[in-house]
Amino acid sequence: MAKVIEGLYYSESHEYVRVEGDFGFIGITDYAQNALGNVVYVDMPEVDDEVEAGEEFGAVESVKAASDLYAPVSGTVVEINEALEDQPELINQDAFENWIIKVELSDKSELDALMNATAYAAFCEK
Repeated sequence: MAKVIEGLYYSESHEYVRVEGDFGFIGITDYAQNALGNVVYVDMPEVDDEVEAGEEFGAVESVKAASDLYAPVSGTVVEINEALEDQPELINQDAFENWIIKVELSDKSELDALMNATAYAAFCEK
């Protein structure tokens, strides 16, 4: 069973958001990294790029497959996780510690459309 953390918001495309104040840390879930296998590359947007909820913002490539990343919320990219440029495998080691982008949230009400940990765990079991 994949690890699911309470207090995060989850999308059906297996991204999570950890909210701290007006900022959201977005990454892929443990379920997603497990399904992908060994991550070899992370394609990230640039700082100051705008991301829109439901829209593609990058990709994660593994030895098995490439998977597009979809923003669970809208906002402005204020930071990318530069460690992933040289060590994309950090996502496999701990997907929840190794977020991909940090955004300044433009509409916190979008979080209401996402799943909580209990709902996401049930979604993954289907």
